[in-house]
Amino acid sequence: MSELAPPTTLVDKFGRQINYLRISVTDRCDLRCVYCMSEDMQFMPRAKLLTLEEIARIAQQYVDMGVTKIRITGGEPLTRRNVMKLFNDLGAMEGLEDLTVTTNGTLLTKYAAELKSAGVTRINVSLDTLQADRFKAITRIGDIQKTLDGIDAALTQGFKSVKINAVIMKNHNDDEILDLIEYVRERDMDISFIEEMPLGDMGEHDRDKSYCSSDLVQKTIEERYPLMATPEKTGGPSRYFRMNESLSRIGFISPHSHNFCDDCNRVRLTAEGRLLLCLGQEHSVDFRAVVRANPTDDTALRKAIIGSLAIKPKGHDFDVTVKPIIMRHMSATGG
Repeated sequence: MSELAPPTTLVDKFGRQINYLRISVTDRCDLRCVYCMSEDMQFMPRAKLLTLEEIARIAQQYVDMGVTKIRITGGEPLTRRNVMKLFNDLGAMEGLEDLTVTTNGTLLTKYAAELKSAGVTRINVSLDTLQADRFKAITRIGDIQKTLDGIDAALTQGFKSVKINAVIMKNHNDDEILDLIEYVRERDMDISFIEEMPLGDMGEHDRDKSYCSSDLVQKTIEERYPLMATPEKTGGPSRYFRMNESLSRIGFISPHSHNFCDDCNRVRLTAEGRLLLCLGQEHSVDFRAVVRANPTDDTALRKAIIGSLAIKPKGHDFDVTVKPIIMRHMSATGG
């Protein structure tokens, strides 16, 4: 039996309550998006990844300590072998209110029904363009029809939300902002526009030249549809707006132009078991070492979870105009 009873809430030294855990189950992906990973990636050896059982064990401790939302990410999470076992384990956890997956959508035709049955509440699909040739250019190898078919498959399952995540980049896809708006309006879907984050060396991809602020995206939308701010939240950092005569919500995730660190409620578990306390900093705790040194007793894991709050920083230092200080790629971090 463990001796340390879990607290009912996790609060960091800045008074922020942590109730949201993002878990990357793999750094591998079947696409190679230019803002997420370099073309020639060196992936982690599979032996270094947390097992699905270890991920579920860590997640259970967080839920016991007041975490109510878990998002499964990658890489592409649905490429992880036997990943549905993890979704079923998480979906059965009492106290977990929101189980979300972020995916590129290519495998949703296969897994959408199983994800709904497992207890997944929301699906977020990364889709930055509606043009097949441009999709292939941004993803380097992708077939847009697989993602579009995956979105349709998810919509038929009746999830609480099927949302599009779009990274808008100048001279890449900034001319498609309104096309993406029409796409979600026609399907009563939500969409979040995300400012590109300076993680990892992208080689020839110049973030300073491609950066497109949320304010510019919002201005473009309002040329056609006036936006009304809404206090609605889904647990993450999106600022949401609504349009007249539409069920769709328009979200903006703006780490540069509208910093959201002051009310950060999130921590991230990487696929190899590193707990990241901030997307844009390297403060971390090696949970893989903790769980493997204590295979049957969660006392040390609980102590590590509580102790990690002491090193959660006040915020990030993102700057798209300089070489990335954080060299890990987004695919290794989790969305």
